Amino acid sequence: MKETDWGIIDGKPVMLYTLQNLNGLAMQITNYGTIITSLYVPDRKGSMADIVLGYDTLDSYIAGSPYFGSIVGRCANRIAKGRFTLDGKTYQLAVNANGSHLHGGVKGFDKWVWDAAPLEMPEAAAIQFRRISPHGEENYPGNLDVSVTYALTDRNELRIEVTATTDAPTICNLTQHTYWNLAGHDSGTVRHHIVQFNADRYMPVDASLIPTGEIALVDGTPFDFRNPKTIGRDLERIGNDPQGYDHNIIPNKGPGLLRPFGRITEPESGRVMELFSNQPGCQFYTGNFLDGSQIGKGGAIYRQYNGFCLETQHYPDAIHHEGDWPSVILRPGETYHHLTIAKFSTRESG
Repeated sequence: MKETDWGIIDGKPVMLYTLQNLNGLAMQITNYGTIITSLYVPDRKGSMADIVLGYDTLDSYIAGSPYFGSIVGRCANRIAKGRFTLDGKTYQLAVNANGSHLHGGVKGFDKWVWDAAPLEMPEAAAIQFRRISPHGEENYPGNLDVSVTYALTDRNELRIEVTATTDAPTICNLTQHTYWNLAGHDSGTVRHHIVQFNADRYMPVDASLIPTGEIALVDGTPFDFRNPKTIGRDLERIGNDPQGYDHNIIPNKGPGLLRPFGRITEPESGRVMELFSNQPGCQFYTGNFLDGSQIGKGGAIYRQYNGFCLETQHYPDAIHHEGDWPSVILRPGETYHHLTIAKFSTRESG
């Protein structure tokens, strides 16, 4: 692992870390927001490309980022009206997205400098980040002790493991928010990427992207990816504004088990990403809000549908469906554990 000075925030040094496996895959991460800033993966001819959307400088991430590459929390995704009740007490969080609380609020986990340390791991280059989110941060209760481990294995896997404990009842739902483009971050649309999900169900949403409460079958809907199809094939049938996928897809088999969820292929390069997770849901997002104002690495202009996210997590707005959906409540003595693995390979043409 190599490390480079990348700047200072509030007197704390920000570093850029480079991890590389034995096959030449290389990833850069910063301790600001634990952001994955780049990941170089070969195509079927062995040519490397950076498949992660992001910025060249720390200042660009600070100035404004749509959560490029970061860990988001303390509660990822949306909470309706930013309000929840826990053990009889009501908490009001920041409302920062169309009447809802999104990705931890005004200063979520993506905007803090984390402590970092290299981690010894067999057949992998690894680093661990840690911070304690204090009681009252963004008005969440409890001191939350969080660790995030990234490992780039010699099996060409990106392994992301998150744990958290608390000293008081709180809610906890974290996710990794990388925008992927398997043709290369600067290659344009991902509409032609071929997607297959092991998922029979999804969650419809209202106009503000809050789940309606229904868990629906994918049969006959644009959300049926049980057989491979391109991202763009049914995209215009979705109907939300802005148009595109921004929905929780529910993997088959129960939460808590590490199981295969999806496979994404970019046909021209032959790059393939397989996703495994122990989380009960995965938010499939197609970069609908990218509007060309994000000037990325090397001057790349990121426009709508130039990247996709697979945000493995608990269900959006789950705190309002306690007893029906997997719980996001974390209590003292319990450990939140999130494991997601992205495995990279190539396939021959056709």
